[in-house]
Amino acid sequence: LYTFAYMILNKDTAKKTAEVLLKVKAIKLSPSDPFRWASGWNSPIYCDNRVTLSYPYVRVFIKEEISKIVEIKYGKPDVIAGVATGAIAIGVLVAQELGVPFIYVRPEPKSHGRKNQIEGHLESGQNVVVIEDLISTGKSSLNAVRALKEAGAVVKGMVAIFSYGFDLASDNFKNSNVSLSTLSNYTYLLEQAMDSKYITEKELETLSEWRQDPKNWKS
Repeated sequence: LYTFAYMILNKDTAKKTAEVLLKVKAIKLSPSDPFRWASGWNSPIYCDNRVTLSYPYVRVFIKEEISKIVEIKYGKPDVIAGVATGAIAIGVLVAQELGVPFIYVRPEPKSHGRKNQIEGHLESGQNVVVIEDLISTGKSSLNAVRALKEAGAVVKGMVAIFSYGFDLASDNFKNSNVSLSTLSNYTYLLEQAMDSKYITEKELETLSEWRQDPKNWKS
C-alpha cells in the first residue's frame, strides 16, 4: 500500500476508524460503479463523515480519539475550531470533551449582517486546534486556517477523521506549515477492507490504481 505524510498516532485506532466508517457506510467503496465528485473526478470511493453523527457509539468513539490526539500533540488548546459545515458537529463534541470554547469557520465571510467568517468568540493570541471531517486536497481546510491566523489565532495544528492522502494535500499542508493528524487514511482503509473481506483482491488492485492517479483514473 502507500505511506503518506500525515501523522497517524495509533495503528489500532486507524484500523478501528476505518472499520466503523465502512460499517455505517460513511465510506462507500464501489470500484465497478464509481462515483463522480463535484470536481469531475471519477472515484471508486465516497466519504461522508456526517453519517457518523447518526450513530452514538461511532460519534463517541471519534470524539474521544480526536480529543486524545489533540491533547497528546498540542496540549489543551484555548479554543477548538470546526471547519464548516462538515466538522461543526464533531468539533463541538471535541470541545465539550476537552472543556474548552468552540468556534467555527465559514468558507468565506457572510455577505450580510456582521459579515463574519469566524462564528463565536475568539481573542487574538489564543491557541487553536482545528477539527476537520475529511481531507482531500486540503484547500478548504487551509482556507479556514488562514482566516483564523488573520484573526490573530495561534493555530497549533489540525486533526481530521479521514484523509485520502493525496500528494497534493501533503504538499499544501507542508507549504502552509500546518501540522495535520488524522484518525485514519486511505492506506488503513484498504488494509481494513481486505481484512474484513469488504473487498476482493481484484477490487484492491482497482482501488490502488485510482490512488496513484485519481484525477485521470477511469474505471
